[in-house]
Amino acid sequence: MTNSLKILAVMVLAAVFGATTQAQTEAQRAEIAERIRAHGEVCLKGDTDCGGAAAAGGATAARSGEDVYNAACMACHTTGVAGAPKVGDAAAWVDRLAKGNDALYDAGINGLAGTGMIAKGGCMNCSDEEIVAAVDFMIDNSK
Repeated sequence: MTNSLKILAVMVLAAVFGATTQAQTEAQRAEIAERIRAHGEVCLKGDTDCGGAAAAGGATAARSGEDVYNAACMACHTTGVAGAPKVGDAAAWVDRLAKGNDALYDAGINGLAGTGMIAKGGCMNCSDEEIVAAVDFMIDNSK
């Protein structure tokens, strides 16, 4: 093989393997970027980059009590963890209902000191009205 052919072969091999390495590097970078990307975003009123009516200050439909219960309340109020009254267990709700719905709403919205009940059951993007609807859902299904 002449020197010219050797040089040409090396150039062809370098181009082929260089392109593969470049493509692999870009794919690896894309995989890393996907693994470390943020899992959520914070949207401020008037921020149009977030999309959606809520980010732009528009009204959004309130979630039903059942939807909020399934998303935020179910984990504790289905299992009874930390003394949470189970939905459907009428006896567990008797003393709580005796205090009145307003006391239950307040506990749902603000949490209950000394217990595992945290404010809004941890659903910090739930409105007070949605929490009240979730409490009503639990009461209605526990009588």
